[in-house]
Amino acid sequence: MPPIELPPEDRALSPLTGWTRAHWEAAADGLLAAVRRHAGPAHALIGLPGDRPSWSGPRSDGLEGYARTFLLAAFRVAGAGGDDPHGLLPAYAEGLAAGTRRPTADRALTDTDPVSWPVITDRGQAMVEAASIALALRITRPWLWDRLDEDVRERAGAWLSRALHHAPVDNNWWLFPLTVGGFLAEAGIDTEAAERAVERGLARIETWYRGDGWYTDGRPRAFDHYNGWAFHLYPVLHAHLGGHRQLLDRYGGRLAAHLDACARAFGADGAPVHQGRSLTYRFAAAAPLWAGALSGHTPLSAGTTRRLASGALRHFLDRGALDAEGLLTSGWHGPYPPMVQPYSGPASPYWASKGFLGLLLPADHPVWTAVEQPGPAELADAVHPLPRPGWLIQSTAADGLVRLHNHGSDDQPADEVLPDDPLYARLAHSTATGPVLDGPPDNHLGLIAGGALTERGRIEPLGAGDGWAASAHRPRAGGEELPGVVVTSLVLAAGAEEVHAHLVTGAQPGTEVRHSGWAAAGDGVATTVDGPLATATATGADGLPLLSQLRHAEGYTTTGTDPLPAGTALGAVGAVPRATGRTTGAATLFVSTARLARGPVPRPPLAAVGIRTERTPRGHLLHVHWPDGTRHTAELADGSVTVHRED
Repeated sequence: MPPIELPPEDRALSPLTGWTRAHWEAAADGLLAAVRRHAGPAHALIGLPGDRPSWSGPRSDGLEGYARTFLLAAFRVAGAGGDDPHGLLPAYAEGLAAGTRRPTADRALTDTDPVSWPVITDRGQAMVEAASIALALRITRPWLWDRLDEDVRERAGAWLSRALHHAPVDNNWWLFPLTVGGFLAEAGIDTEAAERAVERGLARIETWYRGDGWYTDGRPRAFDHYNGWAFHLYPVLHAHLGGHRQLLDRYGGRLAAHLDACARAFGADGAPVHQGRSLTYRFAAAAPLWAGALSGHTPLSAGTTRRLASGALRHFLDRGALDAEGLLTSGWHGPYPPMVQPYSGPASPYWASKGFLGLLLPADHPVWTAVEQPGPAELADAVHPLPRPGWLIQSTAADGLVRLHNHGSDDQPADEVLPDDPLYARLAHSTATGPVLDGPPDNHLGLIAGGALTERGRIEPLGAGDGWAASAHRPRAGGEELPGVVVTSLVLAAGAEEVHAHLVTGAQPGTEVRHSGWAAAGDGVATTVDGPLATATATGADGLPLLSQLRHAEGYTTTGTDPLPAGTALGAVGAVPRATGRTTGAATLFVSTARLARGPVPRPPLAAVGIRTERTPRGHLLHVHWPDGTRHTAELADGSVTVHRED
């Protein structure tokens, strides 16, 4: 158990997690108490221990420690109607007064100035933290801001207002001046600029809205958790706190659409899907769930909302997210430096404070009083297409796993193609696996060119529908496309089974092709190869076996497993199944079946998935007969896919 004193479980009210509002309050108190021991002079900067600072430097990291924990304190106190027995707000008020007295451009902390906050500049990290501070001040205004001395309000307002006059990074950062502007406009500070910042922010994110509750984060196809904990959260909170009914109807409706998909991305063990950047924010993934309940714009019942949110918080606290001192570590379950981006410092994980948004809902709200209800992944096996991001969500009730098949999110900029980021470029992600960051790639189709495995590069989505998703890409090696080569990829799914088909066109005959499956990682791993079937089994954090299987069916000639001595974010060691074959002509179809499963759940053998292929004038026809009797028929041609399903 984590180093936080928690009340007894309540399995009558919360039969699935045992957690109630009292557990959330205790968790918030424990997190804040652990952080408070590291506050600097006047509580202005909170420098947490860590092996490396962020690229913004120690002073910025100290501001991050202040700002992100201030937001948690704000939720805790405002949710209690201003009751503050631990003296949280006076400490943060003292820090606000000291930090804004002489803002500095000095990145380093010095003995002569251990309190000053960094000035807000163009695309500087202080702009991000200003948003958390402004939101916390807005939430706690009657108990903090309105009680400050006038000179402190003037200094703090002047510091915050710089966010209105400097340029953000051209992505979700536009929401930070918006959030600052929302507070300053209400406080009567720099009101014209504040209102313009809100208008500019909303106008900019509108250009990235793709429909059905999905935003791309600045780049053409960058879909990830920032949808929930940024793009939906900030506009909805701004509208809700300001009583802007028209805005709330607009952005609340989008949030509700997003939550229909978001709820499907939590496993029965509470884990969110491990995909995208900033995963060290962990249970911030619960923020949009609470925002839906707070604003009244959600398709979820109150019992399901709390079950998913409590499951996410408990998932991480039960699996080593806190160190012995009670501080959030930089990683997933425990520390895992390879997955931490260079913009993150020791206090960055406290963006997870957003996950405590539910404390703003009063104790008698149905979200706290309703009996927990299961999340979507617990109710029945499901395969749900998400055409906007190009994803297919596959979940199985028996083991509670959720798999996200990715045929649309690559996080590539518009004007160049960067090396693959495993957190985006993989063919699939899940709630029980992490992508390999040091070793042979998992969930990847690559050609061998110049002795190296090609990368996926830019993904062209070809659609997502009933049990399928597809995409095309031009494989890259050494930073360049392979001339004339196109890979058209399709995933079909039913139950726990997957069929992956890749049509490789334009490659030289005899080119080696490799396809890898799920990375099974844990405290230990075992592998077997039985003819066309390769299996890797690991013991997961929950003590249950995690099974990854890959079976070649067409085009491939051999299977095997690759060891992962450095493991993944979910385990110290691991292995990944692999199938290998060679192209035989101008167009070669490669087909395999795969499975990811947890625990001793009876499953039909992968060989029970019937596979038949045939050539057509346009390309290749794939017939799949699933163990449950349903069928898929798909035609793959160069850069195009058509799919039909029969029940």
